[in-house]
Amino acid sequence: MKRGKRPLPGRLRVIEGSYRADRHGLLSTDHQIAAEQRLIKPDWMRGGVADAWDRYIAPAGWLDVFREPSAIAFCELWQEFQSWPARFPASKHAQMRAYMGELALLGRSGRI
Repeated sequence: MKRGKRPLPGRLRVIEGSYRADRHGLLSTDHQIAAEQRLIKPDWMRGGVADAWDRYIAPAGWLDVFREPSAIAFCELWQEFQSWPARFPASKHAQMRAYMGELALLGRSGRI
């Protein structure tokens, strides 16, 4: 077991302002990796799914490629909800809310 405070990840050091190039290396590599991992709307998206992507996912700059399946599933659920809200069951509401939580699309109050 190690003693002392656990080291911070590189991106968190940059956010908190404790980043030092002489200790933690060059910043440019972290930013280049982050830029390469941004989400890009798939070419096959059309209609309501594409509208949901443009409205919710595109402005969310913190999402990376590892959240792409969740983002696509959320957009498909949102399009289904918009097309026929009366026939959208509570279980799908829970799924959509879980996706929004995972993608950090919920506000501070926990509401859309």
